[in-house]
Amino acid sequence: MFRFFENLIDPFAARDSGTPPATLWAFYREAMRPFRRIVPWLLLTGLIVALFEAAMIWYAGRLVDVMNATGAADFWATHRVEILIVAFALTFLRPAAILAQHAFLELTLAGNMQERVRWRAHKHMLGQSIGFFQNDFAGRLSNRVMKLSESTEDSMYMMFEGVWYALSYAVTAVILVSGIDWRVAVPLVIWLTAYASYTYWTAVRVSKASEKWSDARSLANGRIVDAYTNIETVKLFSNGEQEEAFVLNALKRLRLRFHRFLRLMTELSFALNVINAILFVGVIGAAVWLWTNGQSTVGEVAAVTALAVRLNGMSGWILWVTVRLFEHAGTVREALQSVSVDHAVTDKSDTRLTVTDGAIRFDNLVHHYGKGVGGIDGITLDIAPGEKVGLVGRSGAGKSSLVNLLLRFRDPEGGVIRIDGQDISQVTQDSLRKAIGVVTQDSSLLHRSIRDNILYGNPLASDEEMFAAARKAEAHDFILSLEDPGGRSGYSAYVGERGVKLSGGQRQRIAIARVMLKNAPILVLDEATSALDSEVEAAIQSTLYGMMQGKTVIAIAHRLSTIAQMDRIVVMDRGRIVEQGSHDALLDHGGIYAGLWQRQSGGFLGDEAEAAE
Repeated sequence: MFRFFENLIDPFAARDSGTPPATLWAFYREAMRPFRRIVPWLLLTGLIVALFEAAMIWYAGRLVDVMNATGAADFWATHRVEILIVAFALTFLRPAAILAQHAFLELTLAGNMQERVRWRAHKHMLGQSIGFFQNDFAGRLSNRVMKLSESTEDSMYMMFEGVWYALSYAVTAVILVSGIDWRVAVPLVIWLTAYASYTYWTAVRVSKASEKWSDARSLANGRIVDAYTNIETVKLFSNGEQEEAFVLNALKRLRLRFHRFLRLMTELSFALNVINAILFVGVIGAAVWLWTNGQSTVGEVAAVTALAVRLNGMSGWILWVTVRLFEHAGTVREALQSVSVDHAVTDKSDTRLTVTDGAIRFDNLVHHYGKGVGGIDGITLDIAPGEKVGLVGRSGAGKSSLVNLLLRFRDPEGGVIRIDGQDISQVTQDSLRKAIGVVTQDSSLLHRSIRDNILYGNPLASDEEMFAAARKAEAHDFILSLEDPGGRSGYSAYVGERGVKLSGGQRQRIAIARVMLKNAPILVLDEATSALDSEVEAAIQSTLYGMMQGKTVIAIAHRLSTIAQMDRIVVMDRGRIVEQGSHDALLDHGGIYAGLWQRQSGGFLGDEAEAAE
């Protein structure tokens, strides 16, 4: 039975596209869309349970009157059938209604809502551009995704389990009391009005306080995760005290906003007791006054008293539910600042890139990152199929920007990039990046096993193909010697977050093996051997040149000796191409490249050379 209710909704079904709504109620509506067919059942079961609760109190009063009227001798003879019906309803029907209500609430709604919202948000976030993640803390983004799902699920649950139940119960209570005497219903309606008004007024203030508290919590979480992620840098520069102060500032802000929230809770507790005094004095007082005038029975007074006591107990719970709803609303609004953001780079069609030769053309490319200066400034460059091109230039010359535009991490502000005549802005990002293998200067690894990291290049590859790629990358031997704290060894060993348990050279060799396994027709090497020592670099150099065969290659390097054998070397400066040609031709030309070659120390492009240029 449980599995039936759990599987009424598939939270991971592919049913959504586009950016999640940015406003609260629109987001809630979107989150509830897959649950529309169970909403009537949630409302019906909640109503039935509320009716049962109110009816129990009403019948308690009737029972008192019946007992007084018939006496003990005739009680069972006169009311046996009625009592048995009521007993059956309480023993079987009420528990069945409560079971159905909680099955829909907990197994169907709560059990699927949180994962649906979390998966929807995470899936959208994965589609964001590199720049989006560069502009925020990873810890804050993950915190917002997690809190968004938790708050949305809890809000939907409480709306049906709390608000709808309370509304049904309150309306039923007013009807029952009105049936006794309308003069008893008047103070009850006055209490309900005062209670609802104060609850709403307080909840609005709680919502604002909660949004600020949630923002402060995300900031603190982001700073803490940032310190942990970069703990090696913190230790190397002995900046523990500076990091403590950086996080302490966020924690003090968090404490201040949390205290503002708690002040509202304290005020709420006091005001609730004052308002409930109206309930006791007004409703019970009116019922007793009517009884003294012979206009109501003892059973009716007992029923009204029980109802007032029940409402008093419920009022604190309902107020807490309402406050939590508005608190969650603040959290959701804060989270939507990150989640409900349009993708900066989007697929314009479902067309997939088809690479036949691997020719690349950069046509009058312009990109200044929206600043008007820096970046790329009108570059036109043709790379023939299978050609190996080296990019050279000082830091900030535009080399990495050119590669980022080729990978569509950003879209250019002007111009177009074509691969085999196809405009890359008109094909899917996945098909584009599957056609390009990239080894960067600082290749980070996933906190998974060595096997998972290498197979990331080609999940369908066999173990034999993976081993072969690792051997070519000079990684197989050291991998076999690895063992993590969990006792996993070799290719099953975990590498730590971003591969921190490995040396820079080890990470780089695994990254190279991963790209070898991908075997893409276009290859980008961005300082691919900079993290390797000379012995390993010499051993792997021939493998890299072998991997380049039959591929179109773009290689960025400060170590000029690593690109001296390229078919062509392109020299960039201030976002423009200033020289290009073979290594020997550029040396004979006596320009910037020749000057860099003469000034480099140990095969690297030195800072002094950059400054001189």
